[in-house]
Amino acid sequence: MSERSRVSRLRLSLLLVSCACGPLVWAAEAPAPLPRAQDLTLNLIRRLVQRGVLPQADADDLIRLAEQDTAAAKAEAAAGPAARTTVAVTPAPAAPDTVRVTYVPEFVKKQLREEVKQEVLAQAREERWAAPRSVPEWVSRYTLFGDFRLRYEGIHYPSGNDNTGAFPNFNAINSGSPFDVTGSLFSPQTNVDRERNRLRIRARLGAEIDLGEGFTAGSRIATGENTSPVTTNQTLGGGGGNFGKYSVWLDRAFLKYQSGEKWSASIGRLASPFFAPTEMVFDDDLGFDGAVVQGKFALSERTKPFATLGAFPMFNSALNFATNSPAKFRSQDKWLIGGQVGTTVALEHRLSAKFAAAYYYFYNVEGKLSKPFTPVSAQDNGDTDETRPSFAQSGNTYFPVRSIIAGPLNNFGTTNQWQYFGLATPFRDLSLNGRLDYDGFEPYRLSLIGDWVNNLAFHRGAIRRKAINNLGPGGAGDFAGGGTGWQVDLKFGTAALAKRGDWNTFLSYRHTESDAVIDGLIDSDFGNGSTNLKGFILGGSLSLSSRTWLTLRWLSATSLTGPTYKNDILHFDFNGKF
Repeated sequence: MSERSRVSRLRLSLLLVSCACGPLVWAAEAPAPLPRAQDLTLNLIRRLVQRGVLPQADADDLIRLAEQDTAAAKAEAAAGPAARTTVAVTPAPAAPDTVRVTYVPEFVKKQLREEVKQEVLAQAREERWAAPRSVPEWVSRYTLFGDFRLRYEGIHYPSGNDNTGAFPNFNAINSGSPFDVTGSLFSPQTNVDRERNRLRIRARLGAEIDLGEGFTAGSRIATGENTSPVTTNQTLGGGGGNFGKYSVWLDRAFLKYQSGEKWSASIGRLASPFFAPTEMVFDDDLGFDGAVVQGKFALSERTKPFATLGAFPMFNSALNFATNSPAKFRSQDKWLIGGQVGTTVALEHRLSAKFAAAYYYFYNVEGKLSKPFTPVSAQDNGDTDETRPSFAQSGNTYFPVRSIIAGPLNNFGTTNQWQYFGLATPFRDLSLNGRLDYDGFEPYRLSLIGDWVNNLAFHRGAIRRKAINNLGPGGAGDFAGGGTGWQVDLKFGTAALAKRGDWNTFLSYRHTESDAVIDGLIDSDFGNGSTNLKGFILGGSLSLSSRTWLTLRWLSATSLTGPTYKNDILHFDFNGKF
């Protein structure tokens, strides 16, 4: 604390004490010591400390000085009148226009006391040494944010869908015990004909903490029915019903370093670092585990290139894989290595654009055929079991990953054919996307968005020899899947839902072939989360306030190949954020 601050506070304290204990007397001759109101003074000082006006250290100084004055007064009184000092004061001649004030009204004293008090308290708040009810400094380094969404969802299936067992739920099989393909039971099946209605909520709460010198830490928790990476929705009445409590998951946790405006580095569980104007490749809810470096610079006032490079572990083999074997199997770790370059461009006539090209290398995500073995129960493991996807939705092409030997233990291949299923193709995705924004209709904006992706590792000849789904019309015949996807969006309305009455509308058309992208990472809403679909999305939003809005969407999807599948979904959302 500065010496000026200390003197100011003592000045205020002495002034308040003097006002409480009586006026200070100045005279030409030093008066005899007056009786000391020591108890009253100590009580007043104690009250000032309790109310936060006077720090304890200054109170101790005042009491010490008061004790010294008391001791000096007693010594002077004991010495007698001879020890008193007479001070002669000769007043200077007054100027003709001088006004002498011999009495100061009480309200003037009160005003002076209040002015001094406010001056000292203002300085205290500025220097953070005595500000009652002030917020601690560390609080200002935290930024809290969150959102809530209530959704009505109606899931509809037009007539004509194939409900004869043509849609195995590969995720359900791969998430549990292997399935005996020679058994008399159906494998787990995807619903394709029974309509559903449900209410769902999404709640997320996060914080970012400024660690100083360019470092930031952040985290976010979110609802969710399970460990699905592509949705944080929680169905009301789900999870067992009977008003049971719902789970909350760690959705984000990261550490970031920002060097000025040009580049940054982050590590942890992150939001998508890539420019992706649609959800055809990555769902907006997807969290990226790993590390990423991003950079941007200004090539000119109109052109600003950017680049992103990241490495993300998608799967790490269990330490004790295989569980039931004393001889453990080699790891089957999976990674995503992604890089993107792009630029923003300010064009003429209120037209701006953003373009990017990305390459996503998915290491080891495809299934691999195991060494030949004979499983005699569902608990036996194959050495490539963990090459199956740990999470999937639907649409990708699959093949059985276990090479099972036919022999006496399985009745020469007619029983105990316990199988898992892996992706039939590697994924090396080239993604090109862009966005054009025209602001000539202010306050409204017209946006045109395009997204195109191609799986460069897709090889029809290699897949057709082992594929068990995505076959020709009706689910029979030759393999008919593909490796390309594209989407076009048109949006019109206010650029942001920033105030009551703001609105926008949107229309999208999507065409995604079976193996263009990994179905476990894409939009979980269109077609209930699936590739091998084409269709449209139509909707709009209306702002109720600066932080609340309504959204209505209709999503209609139809299968590209294989058994007939049609799906229509209605969403009506109430959203709030802070």
